[in-house]
Amino acid sequence: MTDTALSTDQPTREHGVGLTEEAALKVKSLLGQEGRDDLRLRVAVQPGGCSGLIYQLYFDERYLEGDKTVDFDGVEVIVDDMSVPYLDGATIDFKDTISEQGFTIDNPNAAGSCACGDSFH
Repeated sequence: MTDTALSTDQPTREHGVGLTEEAALKVKSLLGQEGRDDLRLRVAVQPGGCSGLIYQLYFDERYLEGDKTVDFDGVEVIVDDMSVPYLDGATIDFKDTISEQGFTIDNPNAAGSCACGDSFH
């Protein structure tokens, strides 16, 4: 599999977050295990962490006022209006190697991060 973001195929984008093929496949797998087709992947930025801001990445069944949404080959990614400027250009990926496992966010807007990698500024 390649590390190509599926976002390049999107004609219009409400937010600037991309999703790699690996991440989309993992989200589909997790939703399949749960037997749910009414959930979407929400990514947000919240105050907190040792560098000032932390990422929130979770499944959500709700649409909130101001939400921006993009469908990546059947995986809907939602970003709240306040988080869009912090996440514009970011890419969500999924790693499954000996040294890394889980979802990662590559964010060009992060000026720096903490040693644990869980927060940024």
